[in-house]
Amino acid sequence: MELELTDKHILVTGGTGGIGRAIIEQLTLEGTKVSIHYHKNAKKAQELQNKYITEKVVLLKGDLRKESDVQDIFSKANNHFGRIDGLIANAGIWSSSPKLTSDIDLVQWKNTLDVNLTGVFLCVKEFFKNLREYPNSNASLVLIGSTAGLFGEAGHSDYSATKAALQYGLTNTWKNEIVNFAPFGRVNTVAPGWVLTEMAKEALGDKNELRKVLQTIPMKKIAKSEDVAKTVVFLLSDSAAGHISGNTIMVHGGMEGRVLFDKKDISL
Repeated sequence: MELELTDKHILVTGGTGGIGRAIIEQLTLEGTKVSIHYHKNAKKAQELQNKYITEKVVLLKGDLRKESDVQDIFSKANNHFGRIDGLIANAGIWSSSPKLTSDIDLVQWKNTLDVNLTGVFLCVKEFFKNLREYPNSNASLVLIGSTAGLFGEAGHSDYSATKAALQYGLTNTWKNEIVNFAPFGRVNTVAPGWVLTEMAKEALGDKNELRKVLQTIPMKKIAKSEDVAKTVVFLLSDSAAGHISGNTIMVHGGMEGRVLFDKKDISL
């Protein structure tokens, strides 16, 4: 199946993370022009720069919590490759140290919302302005959610709140707004479950915790970053996903918010 993404311009936020890098890998295989946002990780950004020495990739640094930084990122992306045909709002944070709501301080709560929610809002605001400035029939916005937004996640109420907001209220609002700027524009969310990324490595490194996770997944396996990336790239395609909008696609191996297997049924 041809995705017809060659020379489309896609902006990916959080490009130095595990899922971000996997998305970029898939986009470059499709011949896409990619604007890669990163914030603090200059070393991994340089690694990306060295890997993709091509006229079709540009790296853009910025703090998505700051409107001026987001405006600068989009301005530079437009100047470099022109119209942004698709935005992947991938940047996000999740604390590897669970805290009950009673123990989360306001600083952590606000910072999680600033990065995972306000940062996405600012990016989508600039993306819609970009679509208005560069008229075209098609466009695609893909948000990155989480099973935490569906099932909740004890010890991570801040993270769960942001992902639930993206997956439901904002996906369904923005799919009705994007058509004001691109008549066939689409908005969808990809919501992974547990994925083998650096962000989840600490939790999954504990065999007892890993066994608990696998007890809730019919397929009894953890996703790879590529599993998520390929779903995201599919949704960017006007030809393959041109009539899909307003959906949250769960990439979680059939995961449920309940135990499906006994511990003895899980082999590690």
